[in-house]
Amino acid sequence: MTDRTELRVAMIGQGFMGLAHSQAWRVAPRFFDLPLRPVMSVLVGRDADRASAAAEDLGWQTSSADWREVVERDDIDLIDICSPGDSHAEIAIAALAAGKHVLCEKPLANTVEEAVRMAEAAEDAAARGVFAMVGFSYRRVPAITFARDLIRAGRIGTVRRVQAAYLQDWLVDENGPLTWRLVKERAGSGSLGDIGAHAIDTAQFITGQTIERVSGFLTTFVAERPLLAESVGLSGTASAERGAVTVDDAAYFTGRLSGGAIGTFEATRFATGRKNAFRLEVSGSTGAIAFDLERMNELEFSDGTDPAGEQGFRRILVTEPEHPYAAAWWPTGHGLGYEHAFSHQVRDLVVDIAAGRQPEPSFAEGLQVQRVLDAVETSAANDSGWTRA
Repeated sequence: MTDRTELRVAMIGQGFMGLAHSQAWRVAPRFFDLPLRPVMSVLVGRDADRASAAAEDLGWQTSSADWREVVERDDIDLIDICSPGDSHAEIAIAALAAGKHVLCEKPLANTVEEAVRMAEAAEDAAARGVFAMVGFSYRRVPAITFARDLIRAGRIGTVRRVQAAYLQDWLVDENGPLTWRLVKERAGSGSLGDIGAHAIDTAQFITGQTIERVSGFLTTFVAERPLLAESVGLSGTASAERGAVTVDDAAYFTGRLSGGAIGTFEATRFATGRKNAFRLEVSGSTGAIAFDLERMNELEFSDGTDPAGEQGFRRILVTEPEHPYAAAWWPTGHGLGYEHAFSHQVRDLVVDIAAGRQPEPSFAEGLQVQRVLDAVETSAANDSGWTRA
């Protein structure tokens, strides 16, 4: 870096995650005292005109339609990858080779083979002081981080069971269009990788255990959907022509964790009435915790050492200054939202880069999640029962 007070960022992708990441890069340095000042230098999109308009709307200084040229620029320090999964490996490996730090959205890649190459490139880059991190943003929800802290402090004893379910309903309409998230070549997998990856990473993060073996199945409820009109040269949103859905609509698996715990995991975008219900419960020998993303400022905690007449779950409002990240924001009880986890992600990434240490989750951790996803797919495809991750 020519100016060590700045961290000059280029973001690739301008969709949903691009919006969330842009918000984070704008807001984080205004609420946290960061050792480097993020500069929103370049937004990269496939279409030059759309990228230019998005850059102006979202607060980026300039735009480009050529990520390769941007990666090689001397005035860029970090590449933020918010594009579909089929592009992650090529962009991340090129960026690390060019000496750029990398933030890459989850899941890390579309295949284990791609994730292995990315993890190897990140390990080589780290030896040169260049770092890479996966964007599992839910780790930075204060209640989830606080749950991790409670478990780490032994407040629930030995972890015995994990139950995680991520339920959405935005694909219930079978005439909804065939977006890139429903094409395996672009997305890698369906509900399993899109939202199931969050359940896997969060469960491992708060328990401190990794999923070692799985047994699962996958289901596709709607085999064909209308093609997007733009893909067949028409105007409007959807055409009469239909294309094949090549990913799962629902995933369910059981797992054995490294510390002896067992787990059940579900991910679907067909849970009618559930908009973004990510629910997690962890039971231990002396207590339990429960979390629901739709009540994201709350954590339920049960202390099994309480007298019998006082036992049961109680609500903790995770908005006190003592709680993770909360002191930087609003007075007690005012609550945070979905977008704040991305600001916390930026905060942690910038602090770690400035300190010269590996940010978490690393690409190696992203690879481990990718192995779990692959093991679930293998178990489901072969009807093979337990499969090692």
